[in-house]
Amino acid sequence: MAKIRTFRARSFDRLKNKGTTEKSKLIFENLFFAFLLRISFALSRLRLRRSPHSRLTSLRCFQFPSMASQADSSLQAIRYHRGSLQLLDQRKLPLDTIYLEIRDAAEGWEAIREMVVRGAPAIAIAAALSLAVEASKPEGFSGTPNDAASFLKTKLEYLVSSRPTAVNLSDAATKLTEIITNSAATATDANQVFISYIEAAELMLEDDVASNKAIGSYGSSFIQNQQKESKKLSVLTHCNTGSLATAGFGTALGVIRTLHSDGVLERAYCTETRPFNQGSRLTAYELVHDKIPATLIADSAAAALMKTRRIHAVIVGADRVAANGDTANKIGTYSLALSAKHHGVQFYVAAPLTSVDLSLSSGNEIVIEERSPKELLNTRGGMGEQVAASGISVWNPAFDVTPADLISGIITEKGVITKSGNDFFDIKGFVHKSMSN
Repeated sequence: MAKIRTFRARSFDRLKNKGTTEKSKLIFENLFFAFLLRISFALSRLRLRRSPHSRLTSLRCFQFPSMASQADSSLQAIRYHRGSLQLLDQRKLPLDTIYLEIRDAAEGWEAIREMVVRGAPAIAIAAALSLAVEASKPEGFSGTPNDAASFLKTKLEYLVSSRPTAVNLSDAATKLTEIITNSAATATDANQVFISYIEAAELMLEDDVASNKAIGSYGSSFIQNQQKESKKLSVLTHCNTGSLATAGFGTALGVIRTLHSDGVLERAYCTETRPFNQGSRLTAYELVHDKIPATLIADSAAAALMKTRRIHAVIVGADRVAANGDTANKIGTYSLALSAKHHGVQFYVAAPLTSVDLSLSSGNEIVIEERSPKELLNTRGGMGEQVAASGISVWNPAFDVTPADLISGIITEKGVITKSGNDFFDIKGFVHKSMSN
């Protein structure tokens, strides 16, 4: 663009000293390069801030109206119909609404890794559907049903590696692998295995919305019963756990949506959630979209908020819940739980049972993902200009673990898990009971 501007400046200098014919030619040149300048500017608006080696730079983009003109549309992080998957690029929100077309598992992996899509439930669904899109176009695949099964299983293992902390992704891969194995055992051709996988992945999308609405209903009723003396409730949430983090409606934000629709929500407070700003960019966006009374606060203001204003509950999501109730969630959750305990505020985790990992006895066994130092060194979660001193070392864990003794209850699609008489969660018993019903 700089070269175009320089060329135009020089051309206008030459224009002063030329004859009519040459002036006409130069005028045409300037009009042509003005056109190129406009095209260059338009393309720069769509250009993704990605490395030159990223597959995401080659994806097709679909730009939709900004937040102000989307007030009547539903929020969708995932747009899917068989053979086509589009993910809302959440790095661009709330200023630009851009969907990226995901054409295979490799592009799904990178979209997850680079935070185009985030939120444990949405990650699992996006991963499964990215492979479903690839499986829907098996032209040239000439293998047996077992070959198809091996192909799909290898792709699922690869997708699980995109973000290790969220259990929903590995849980989905385990269940889908079982479906693939069973299908291959009875299929007469590879296409039948692919179809079985696609149908199972699509069912995940449908089930997640129903699950989230159940979480919202159970959570709203439980919190209201715990706060009978208050007709109106104010709650605090962290990170983003709404429609943008799931297939729709949300987990912790789904509870807030239900409190609002029940007419008992006075105000929802959301943290900015640094360094990636999921709270200020995404949760605030959803709350404004739904016309829910809401206030954004700095992460560091949470304790002061609990001290100076009446907060009835803190509601957060979860990326993984261990068998004892220890919960991994977005970095900063542990600090909120400590503040809530000190100020006598109820602290709830809202998550589907797919977020529960009974193979882990405690949170000490949860693998915590560490993200790029750029997220702290640069503005906009690493995508903007540098603000920290060069040479400073960085520790940037994406999650922390909140001990179960700081958690008042775990809200699921099957009900609320509360502590038994010994002040411990019997999550294993709750899960087994819910599965038998």
